[in-house]
Amino acid sequence: MPSLAVSRSAEEPLTPQKRRLRSNSTAAPETPIYAPTKRKSPRRCLDSTPSSHPNFSTRNDSIEPISNSSKSPAEELSDDFSEILNWNPRDASQISAVKEALHVSTAPPTIVCREEEQRRVFDFCRACVEKEQSGSLYVCGCPGTGKSLSMEKVSNKLIEWARDGGFDPPEVLSINCTALTSSSQIFGKIVENGYVKVKGTGAPLQHLQNLYSQKQQSSSSKMLLIIADELDYLITKDRAVLHDLFMLTTLPFSRCILIGIANAIDLADRFLPKLQSVNCKPLVVTYRAYSKDQILRILQERLMVLPHVVFHPQALELCARKVAAASGDMRKALSVCRSAVEVLEAEVRDSRNNMDSDTQENSVVKIDHMAAALSKAFRTPVIDTIQSLPQHQQIILCSAVKFFRGGKKDTIVGELNKSYVETCKSRMIPPVGISEFLSMCRVLNDQGLVKLGQSRGDDKLKRVTLTVDEADINFALQGVRFFRTCLQ
Repeated sequence: MPSLAVSRSAEEPLTPQKRRLRSNSTAAPETPIYAPTKRKSPRRCLDSTPSSHPNFSTRNDSIEPISNSSKSPAEELSDDFSEILNWNPRDASQISAVKEALHVSTAPPTIVCREEEQRRVFDFCRACVEKEQSGSLYVCGCPGTGKSLSMEKVSNKLIEWARDGGFDPPEVLSINCTALTSSSQIFGKIVENGYVKVKGTGAPLQHLQNLYSQKQQSSSSKMLLIIADELDYLITKDRAVLHDLFMLTTLPFSRCILIGIANAIDLADRFLPKLQSVNCKPLVVTYRAYSKDQILRILQERLMVLPHVVFHPQALELCARKVAAASGDMRKALSVCRSAVEVLEAEVRDSRNNMDSDTQENSVVKIDHMAAALSKAFRTPVIDTIQSLPQHQQIILCSAVKFFRGGKKDTIVGELNKSYVETCKSRMIPPVGISEFLSMCRVLNDQGLVKLGQSRGDDKLKRVTLTVDEADINFALQGVRFFRTCLQ
């Protein structure tokens, strides 16, 4: 990222931190994931160091948990906004720096809001290394919740801890299962990279099973940490590959630590039932979707590498709120923010003939830019259809969302009608009769929003299923307070 000038007085000394930032040197050392420390807020940093900028973090600063903050991220960002440095959205190098900071492939210097999950994974791996004992762990959660990034962080910390503690650091093998030509190729990857020494020819799986079934002659053999991302790509019809992979950690002389990563929460229960029968079910660590405050905090951390403020605080808060309500996917939030920068860039480019150059050069991403980016990211025909429905049909969809949150996939019309009536009464809205309710369900069925089954007798016994994603309904209706309250 190109160096950007920071305004300061001639008498102000150049601090070591500023020299590091301007020379693109390495970032300050991170605090251990298992012992987070508190940091000063940007406002306190400004008070204690007049030459510091709110977007800069000092060497000893760390991340404090959200629950310990006296102010919400939105309030802290609003405080910082009064201290912004001007930036020029017409400067291609500055625009490029902002987009790079917000790109999903740019690894942040610290991973915030996942301290507890990282601690659990680290403690598990540390215990395996200390005892020289194999084990398996399954990391699951919604897309864009920091699973893969956290595992990279944990593996680095594990190696660092092992060296400092006098233990033999484990070998680390990271595999993205989407890159495998066949599911069974994962065993070949373990063997061909030299992490496991085998003799002779034959199937890689057979070599690994033989190796871990007998006592190894060499006492210097290292532990092997396997991180298998996108684990669900290994699922075959007979589930043999997935089962054999986890069974490697159950062999008597195994020195393998396996961490599988996938989105499905119940993958171990559905596809690995035999492991439970032999008391070898993997430990499960779940990554929940990011909340609004967590998304806002992560965006702030990403933008702290810049020497200027690019986003108005309310614009960032709008992005965090919308993405959290829709999916909690951090990758989506980063994409929306990059899109909002492009909206501002296009606006400035189109208004170059405007004589008010100061307004163009000092523009930041405001709410209207963010709203345009959000509309572009989330606007689909399904959302347009939901937003154009009459109120009572929207209430039926809200009732269906609440009803199916308990894990049910379908129900009968009569049960859905009870949920609809309860929702109406809770908001002091007169519900429609059962015949009109059935008519509205048929309309929703024709729109492709629900699916009505067949019934030979009473129409109230027809099966009804929600055919659209809950996130689409949440996003389409969250702008109305009535529906936002209903969906909570």
